Amino acid sequence: MMQANESLATDNPANTENKKPFFKRQVDIVVVGGGSAGWLTAAILAADHQTDPHVNISLIESASVPTIGVGEGTWPSMRATLARIGISETEFILSCDASFKQGSVFRQWRSSSPQDCYYHPFTPPVAANELDIADFWFGHHQQVEFAAAVSSQPAVIAAGLAPKRIATPEYAFLQNYGYHLNAAKFVALLSQHAKRLGVKHIVDDVVAVHNHIDGRVAALQTAEHGALTGDLFVDCSGLQSLLIGQHYQTPLVSVQNCLLNDSALAVQVPYEDERTPIASATLATAQSQGWVWDIGLPTRRGVGFVHHSGHTGEDQAVSTLAQYLQLSEQAFTARYQPRLIRFTPGYRQQFWRHNCVAVGMAAGFIEPLEASALVMVELSAKFISEQLPRSLAQQAVIGERFNQTFSYRWQQIVEFLKLHYVLSTRDDSDYWLAQRADSSIPSSLQEKLMMWQQFVPSRYDLPMAEELFPAASYQYILYGMRHLPSSERPIKASLGLRANQAFAEVQQKTQQLRAGLVSNRELLNQIKAHGLQKI
Repeated sequence: MMQANESLATDNPANTENKKPFFKRQVDIVVVGGGSAGWLTAAILAADHQTDPHVNISLIESASVPTIGVGEGTWPSMRATLARIGISETEFILSCDASFKQGSVFRQWRSSSPQDCYYHPFTPPVAANELDIADFWFGHHQQVEFAAAVSSQPAVIAAGLAPKRIATPEYAFLQNYGYHLNAAKFVALLSQHAKRLGVKHIVDDVVAVHNHIDGRVAALQTAEHGALTGDLFVDCSGLQSLLIGQHYQTPLVSVQNCLLNDSALAVQVPYEDERTPIASATLATAQSQGWVWDIGLPTRRGVGFVHHSGHTGEDQAVSTLAQYLQLSEQAFTARYQPRLIRFTPGYRQQFWRHNCVAVGMAAGFIEPLEASALVMVELSAKFISEQLPRSLAQQAVIGERFNQTFSYRWQQIVEFLKLHYVLSTRDDSDYWLAQRADSSIPSSLQEKLMMWQQFVPSRYDLPMAEELFPAASYQYILYGMRHLPSSERPIKASLGLRANQAFAEVQQKTQQLRAGLVSNRELLNQIKAHGLQKI
């Protein structure tokens, strides 16, 4: 690929005049950039259109531009995506050193007390379709944490248990789950599979972009393969953002005034023993100047310290990560070679320009909290695939819809992540005071917090049909952080019996799961030996 400081915008006179609709029967899609975003997008497009001989998909990537490779957490949506593109769960788990992820565990976010802990599980609260169970929990909040009262999953996570049994078919579950995975191996699996689906792979550098006279991209000029023409160009070039950022000069909407973090120091930590338990949730532990992620794979842990460069220097970041791993700085630097990753938290003002659409980090990145990066790739690729435009008029409408939809989604990510910081009572550093300063809180979140002084987070707060974070997620964070209503809401007495039944169901199910599930590591060993049943 081109270096970021090189010019991309050029005109090719041979391609400037094209008055016919650019999507006729034949559709040539060019994905620019590999990595998780590029190959996952290409695989989804290829799987969805593999029976259509008139849809051709190419992916071009540079041999000299490395991928970041630290996106190791997924949401439960990844199960449906893998099934959609035709990868078996057994193959995925074994090829990608994957393990099961059942949510997130937040430690020391409410306060710096070592005992402080709450859960954001992937399984929704019991009876969520029947009643607002939180209304009935408020009266018992001093006896039991919200997540433990409404879901069995926190107990399953705490016990180190898997979300299913070896007899449970592929992608089916007893407790909802996503994955932790080796990002580099995931890219390798996706690229092999996408090629089997017919994606043409081109290894080359883009040196210029040729436009039609109306501003659409006509072709990508490459160093060795000449001009690559296309009808739709998907920019998956990561932080370089070669097309949507450099070529179209689409501004990045910075959100650093709201969410400060702009750096992460990451390491890979081997297990001391192959029998060491594998956590089945992302462990997110707050520090005085940021927070640490800790995710378990079968062969190692991925650990990283997320922070703001203005509050924490690189030496201090190393010290914080070493302390988390219970090592001296000398032992830490001797044993590991940490990667320092810099990023600007924000998203593009527009994601779809003319016949170019940005996916993945080319579109934006906020921070690793709640691992939203891959799900945004999934949602973007599915939108493009299911709404693939066939004319200029369609492209204009679909592009505007895409921009509206994903602007809303990026704003919701910002709002939801901010909620984690706003509700903290930590005052052990200027960092935490800055993270919850009134001036840094989005107005949409301020309005919701005002409403939630009396009302439970519900569908009325979240108007989109396919929300990234449903009301249940807000409840898990809000009540996990002990942000309770200022006064109890009136509740229907007729629902009290059903609520008590629901609470009892959770306790009964918890006992059954504890007795019937094996550990996360044991299930992964069983899968390695026998594989999962095909559905």
